[in-house]
Order: sequence, then structure tokens, then C-alpha cells
Amino acid sequence: MRRILPFLGLLFTLPALAQTTQSTTPQQAPPPPPPAGTTVLQAGTQLVVVDVVVEDKNGNPIHGLKVEDFHLTEDKTPQTVRHFEEHSTQNPPPRGPELPRLPAGTYTNYTPVAPSGALNILLLDALNTPMKDQSFVRNQLQDYVKHADPGTRIAIFGLSTSLIMLQGFTSDPTTLKDVVDHKLIPRASHLLDDPVSGGDGMQMSDSIDTSAPGMAELAANLGQFEAQMSAMQNTMRAQYTLDAFNTLAHYLAAFPGRKNLIWFSGSFPLDILPDASLTNPFSTMQLDEAEFRETTNLLTKAQVAVYPVDARGLMVAPMYSASNSGAKYARNPSAFSNDIQKFGASQAAEHGTMNLMAEDTGGRAFYDTNGLSQAVARAVREGSNYYTLTYTPTNRKHNGSYREIRVNLAPEKAPNLQLSYRHGYYDDDPTLASAKKPNPNADTATTTETAANSMRSGVSYARAAMARGAPTPEDMLFKVRVLPASTAPEATVAPDNNLDPLIPAKGPFHRFAVDYVALPTDLTTTLQPDGSRTAEIAFMVNVYDREGRMLNTIGKAYKLTLKPDFYPNFMKSPLQCHLEISVPDRAESYLRIGVEDVPSNRFGAIEVPAADVAHLPVATYPSANPAPSTAPTTPSTSPAPPPAPSTHH
Repeated sequence: MRRILPFLGLLFTLPALAQTTQSTTPQQAPPPPPPAGTTVLQAGTQLVVVDVVVEDKNGNPIHGLKVEDFHLTEDKTPQTVRHFEEHSTQNPPPRGPELPRLPAGTYTNYTPVAPSGALNILLLDALNTPMKDQSFVRNQLQDYVKHADPGTRIAIFGLSTSLIMLQGFTSDPTTLKDVVDHKLIPRASHLLDDPVSGGDGMQMSDSIDTSAPGMAELAANLGQFEAQMSAMQNTMRAQYTLDAFNTLAHYLAAFPGRKNLIWFSGSFPLDILPDASLTNPFSTMQLDEAEFRETTNLLTKAQVAVYPVDARGLMVAPMYSASNSGAKYARNPSAFSNDIQKFGASQAAEHGTMNLMAEDTGGRAFYDTNGLSQAVARAVREGSNYYTLTYTPTNRKHNGSYREIRVNLAPEKAPNLQLSYRHGYYDDDPTLASAKKPNPNADTATTTETAANSMRSGVSYARAAMARGAPTPEDMLFKVRVLPASTAPEATVAPDNNLDPLIPAKGPFHRFAVDYVALPTDLTTTLQPDGSRTAEIAFMVNVYDREGRMLNTIGKAYKLTLKPDFYPNFMKSPLQCHLEISVPDRAESYLRIGVEDVPSNRFGAIEVPAADVAHLPVATYPSANPAPSTAPTTPSTSPAPPPAPSTHH
């Protein structure tokens, strides 16, 4: 559930961004610390949410079912449905809360959406799709947005080597049309063998006449090299795709309700969901298993249903294409039948991946069809008419295993009806950051590998969260004021700024003041033996040019020690921080502003074009606090100047 009310209260009642510290008497006495050697157990209730789409044999949604019509099991054990709700386009969800107009230069990463109903995400995958197929998808989406149902909430993302947010959630058809017309520009993927046409282009080894003396061995060696290069490209595409799903899952987890992820791609190198029938669900993958697992759990938590759509439409084997010169097959007639077999096997594998991904998340796969516009309409219609079932598992033991979910209808309701829902989840203990805290009882090699995998996964998400144009995650809600710090250009950058060491940007620079307000309740605090709590928070600003190259950066991390008598007051007051960043005067630049809860690797981010704030008045501060400190602090209600800020209370 989103932290809407407390955040809105802080967002619109704080008149200033002054930075001070105050120690006051807590309203309630903190609990005494546990005796040394005592094991503290934390109890929690785990809720599992399952969205179920019910349709007749013609694909029409079925309405009016009751909770008693559903039978739900987890690992073949019946479960009691605690909460039941029907969602239907016949009863549109209420409008979400509207944010008041913010002062010039003030931004927030909070996105208001309705508390129920479905959100739809269009993901245009340029990484795995040839340019001609990207153009086909664009034309089909232009047709779709002309006829989209009013009120349908859609966001649009692009994927190249990273995920880019082209448009946040909107139901404005004019806005959607503008994005599809002007932002969906086909891009060639350097990791595809044929990035333009997508055909079965000839390799160098194909042009060698193997009948000539000594040429057979050369062709074989060259073919092996080409196969290794292709495998490396496929692995890189799979990793980039996984990173994109991880980033998108983080972003979508902040929004309530179901999300329909409609993924247009020309190839599907990634099976993001586990197969419970396998001993190792990721045995076929050569990527980071920890990152796979994290992404799977995030998709589960975010209630994401994946609808893979084959951007190639109705496919014909490329060896039959008129554009194929046939030179390859003239020199080696057996290559034709070999390529036919490879094409059939590849198609079967990709369609299997698409079906598994869709079935295990409650979506549907679309392939061998040129009606992509109709596919989008059906995915949106399906994903907007569903039932939500929530239950508490009877099995309270957390061992990290995969738990299988099955939903059936009562016998009298079942004939000719089709159910779509996610088929399982990993039961990692929600109260433990297991990915960051390897089991101390495990052998050293396993613990070290797990820690290394977790670190790689965390670094990957941190890089994605702070990348130019990426989604703005809402794991950490905050607001920020960005104003010029001075009127005159400067020859050097502000203190603690770090220019790109390889190609450092040249002045003059404009300095900007960046003032944060964040929620202390978003911090992960750890209870210590003496009763105090520790936390760590980081604030950062990256400056990028239009192409996404980082020009400058600043970051500050603070380890907080909160004494028992201070902790209750600390949690009631917002955290504030001040940074200053220099932006080159000569180029189009963007400020990517972030906050990280370091122990949990959760982020909040906002992106601001420098041109939007460069013309605003210079930042000012109350006379009692002339120069904000960079240390995160809590505000003072006292009119007198407070003591110097500190991160150790």
C-alpha cells in the first residue's frame, strides 16, 4: 500500500526547506533493549494477491462471480480467501488524488493514480527487434491510440541497452498520440545479427567454397567463431532485457492494483519466470540467478501480468524470402534443410517462452498475427476485467522454495470458461533482507557467491535507477527543490562535484542548489543491542547530456545512529538535505536526482531538464539558517537558531 496520506501531509504543509536539528522529549517511552544474547522474533502476516481473469470460449469477460465460486490452493493445500474484489470496465475506478500545483522548481516522484483498477504499460523493445518490425509496431500503435477506450491508463517505455520512460501514466489520447507519432523512433540494435531487416543474413563462413582444398577447415573455424560471437550477443541481450524488467518491476511495485505489461519484441531471449517442474528453475540461463529471483519476486509483488507480442507479425521462414540471394544454398545445398530445421526449432522455443511467461503471470501471448493493434486492445480489455483474491498461506515456514498456486471454479461454473492467473511465487521471508544477508550457516563458498550475486544485482539496479531517461522509482518518496545557486557563470565546479575523468566537461558552469525532503518512515532501521537504531541514506545528483553521457555527479551517504530517546521524534519529522551541482553552460543537460535507502537498495528518483529551472530566481533560505548543511536533519519548530546539524543523535 502506498504511503499516500503521510507523504501528502509532508509535501504540502512544509513551507520551507530550512535545515536544522532539534532534540525534544519523546511523547512515549521507547521499549527497553533486549538482554544480551536474547533472540528477538518478529511476527508478520504475509498476504498473497492473485488476480484472476475469467473469460468464455470467445474471449468475453465473465462478470458477477462470487468468492464461493473460486477454489484456491497453494501446493495443493486449500487456502481461505481473505479478501475478494471484482474489477470491471463496467464500473470504472474512481479518479486518483490530484496533487496541488507545486511552486516553480519544486518536484516530487509521487505519481497519483486511482487506488484500484488496472494500469497498462506498452514496452517497445528496440534491443531485440529489427528496425522494419519496429516501424510495423509503430504503425499498429498509431491505429490503436485512435480507437483506445477513453479513461484507459497507459504508460509507454522503450528498451535499447537500457529502459527509457517515454510517457508516464496518462489517459489523455492526445498525449498518447503525440508520443507514438514523435517518440517511437526505430533504432538499430547492434546486438542483432541483422538489425535492419531481421532476415537470415549471410555470415562470412557461408561465402566460403568448402569444396576448395583446405577451405572446409577454414569455414568450420570461422563458423565456430561466428557462433561464439552470436552466443555472446544473445547473452548480452538477455542481460539487458533482465535489467529492464528488474527496473520496470521496481517502478511498478509502487502503484496499487494490476499492471498489464504489453511487450513488443522481435525475439524473446529471456524466460523471466521459473518453471516449477525443474529442479533448478533457471538451469537453462547463464545469467545472475540472484537477479532473476529478485526480478521474479518484484513482478509478483507488483501484480504484473505479461502480454508478450511478437513484433514480427505473421512470419515466413527467411530462406523463402525473395530478398534472399540464395548464394549460401547454391554452394551448400544441405544448408537449406538445416536452416529450415533451425528456424522451426527457434520459433517453437520462442513461442514456448512467450506462452510460459504469459501463463505464469496471468497474461496472454500473441504471435503469428499481423493484428497487433487488436492484440493490444484485447490485452487491455482482458487485464481490466478481473477478480482479486487475497489469502494468507497456511504454511508459515519460509525456506525460499517455489510455491505453486492453482485456482479453479466451482463445477457448475467451470464449463467452457478460461482462467488466467499467475501460477506461483517464491516464499522468501518478507521480514528479512535475505538477498543482502547470506545465511551464516552456509558454506563459505556458497555465502561468498550469494553475496557477490546480490552485490551485482544491487549495482545493476542502482545504475538503472539513476540512468538518464529511466523510470523514476518511488521506493523512496521525496520532493526536491531545484533552483540556481548563483546568477553568474563559474569557471570551476562546486565542491565535491566529480566530472567525467576521461572527457571532463569544460566551463563555464551554472551552479544549482538541490534541496530534499524525504520520509524517515521509508528508511530501513536496524535495532542494536544497546537499544539504538542504525540507518544509512544516500543522496545523489547526476548530470547527463542529451545522449545519456554522464557529465558531472555528486553523492553523499550518511550513517545514522538514533538513540532510544530520539528515535520516536526522528520518525515523525521529514529528512532534509542540501547538495550543489554544477551544470555545463554549453549543452542540453538533465539532472537525475536520487535518494537511496542503502541497506535495502531502494531508490527514489526525479529527472529535471536544466533548462526548466535555469531561468528561476536564485535559491534563498531563512536568515536563521543562512547556509544549509549537507547532513540529513530533522526540522526545528523553535524560532531560535538550533545547534549545528549532526547525523549522530
